[in-house]
Amino acid sequence: MKQNIDDAMLDRGQSSEAYDIENKRPSPQGNDVPVSTAGRAKILASLERYPQNNDQDQTASVEASGQPQCFLPDLQGERVWGVALQLYELRSRRNWGIGDFDDLSTFIDLAAGWGADFVGLNPLHAPFMAAAERCSPYEPSNRRFLNPLYIAVDRIDGFASSPELEEDIARLQRTELVDYGNVARIKREVLYRIWTTEKRREDPAFQDFCREGGAELRLHALFEAISETLVASGGSVGWKAWPQEYQDPQSETVKLFAETHGDRVDFHLWLQYLAHGQLTKASARAKAAGMRVGLYLDVAVGEALDGSATWSSRHAYVEGASIGSPPDPMAVYGQDWQLAAFHPSAIASGNPSPFETTMEGVMRYAGAVRIDHAAALRRLFLVPSGESPEEGAYVGYPQQALIKTLADLSNTYGCLVIGEDLGNLPQGLQGELEAANILSYRILSYEQGKQGFHPPDQYPALALACVSTHDHQTFSGWWRAADVMMREKNDLVPEDAARQQKSERKSERRDVLSAFRAAGLIGSEAVDHSSRRNLAATAHAFVARTPSLLMAVRLADLTDEKQPTNVPGTSDSYPNWKPKLSVMLEELDALPELHDILGEVAAARRK
Repeated sequence: MKQNIDDAMLDRGQSSEAYDIENKRPSPQGNDVPVSTAGRAKILASLERYPQNNDQDQTASVEASGQPQCFLPDLQGERVWGVALQLYELRSRRNWGIGDFDDLSTFIDLAAGWGADFVGLNPLHAPFMAAAERCSPYEPSNRRFLNPLYIAVDRIDGFASSPELEEDIARLQRTELVDYGNVARIKREVLYRIWTTEKRREDPAFQDFCREGGAELRLHALFEAISETLVASGGSVGWKAWPQEYQDPQSETVKLFAETHGDRVDFHLWLQYLAHGQLTKASARAKAAGMRVGLYLDVAVGEALDGSATWSSRHAYVEGASIGSPPDPMAVYGQDWQLAAFHPSAIASGNPSPFETTMEGVMRYAGAVRIDHAAALRRLFLVPSGESPEEGAYVGYPQQALIKTLADLSNTYGCLVIGEDLGNLPQGLQGELEAANILSYRILSYEQGKQGFHPPDQYPALALACVSTHDHQTFSGWWRAADVMMREKNDLVPEDAARQQKSERKSERRDVLSAFRAAGLIGSEAVDHSSRRNLAATAHAFVARTPSLLMAVRLADLTDEKQPTNVPGTSDSYPNWKPKLSVMLEELDALPELHDILGEVAAARRK
């Protein structure tokens, strides 16, 4: 009976083809398998919650404009490099247990002195301030706004310390993992004292900022005020578990709350103003230091299902399904990332469109942006609520309109665009992104074929190349197969698959050494496998020789971190997005190993 009901859902009115729901998905074995009728029916039902937009004028205008192209800087044929890091991971003698915007400015000066032309950062999107332990930068509450946890409180006019506060700060500094809950509590308390003792509302710059942010900014601040109030009384931080009368931002209850809690709403507006000011200052610092790109910022692929963005702009999002990925060799059961997806009919509609406001909220600070999961420009893998990823399917998105938006904003802000084009990609997408001047994203361990590792000259010129990223082990960790052991430990792959991956890693180690020898970076003599630091420098020299326009050196590689930033597919079993660096910010420049790697990079990039 259920099968018949599902078939009827697919046959009536709007078919799954009308929303471009693909009927096949990849499997861990590398072949395509059918998506179940039940899965497609549930995805169709989630899309039909809102009417489909058939804006023929918009489609025609995009097609008539020809191939839009994103901004490319004039670097006179040079290949530039920069350092990528997680802002929260920075330790310093003055921060409050989490890296902040003042640490960022200090690091910019360091990196500029090393010869870097950009500093790359994790997404800086707004989190749930009332539940800061939900700390993944890739599951933000709202991508349009900033994370107040990065505010350098001691740099705010009106700040005054106390012995008790200094004790709290010292305790937060000593932890090996970022203590998000206490960082948020202490920063919020101190900032609120400054807010209430100074006439902040009367600041003309603050008033201008609020006017410019408009209704979206005020709704985000209102969400934060409601969220913290309900949490304080034992309620939930996310709107889907709020009392019904709070779930609609236009309800009379919400309007009354806004009137009676105006001070807290204005306080959260002020937090956004402070974060905006300090990030703007850091961006200007990078340009003043001579960096030709400046800040390189990351844009998450989606937002939390129960956050500020979906609460305030519900019509723009898919309800009843979330973003994930199909089963593959690294996660044989697939993944449900529990992220809200823009509705394919809403994402590029309106002036400005939801996609435009999201991208503009990041590009205004950046010389380059990275689009996480760039395949989303054409399709997203959606998982029906309550089902496993094996029931998910790919859903099509208006690629032409989205690329045109990126190109327009990119040229307005003079901002490079990098597309993270890894994993299961639709056919032809990489070529289409290249035609739009969207840089490819190339990681050493992924650049392999049947003949082994690709030589440097086979990397594309229009790309950002790197040795490792936040979702990977450092090169030293990759060499010892720490990533495979992590997947096995966290039950992401069965024992036999882990055994096979360890065997493959032995072969990969031989292949990468062969590639290094072919590039003339090491001799024919046997390699001392215990000296992984020397091999890490060689790996960076190898990638630095590619013709790729940009190269990112991960700070965790420079400091040889043993704890990975993130183990994809885990949540409670590993402290993702919490490990701090093992080295203080003030001590980085004295590390000889750091200069060994950077020296190799700088020399190769100049050739």
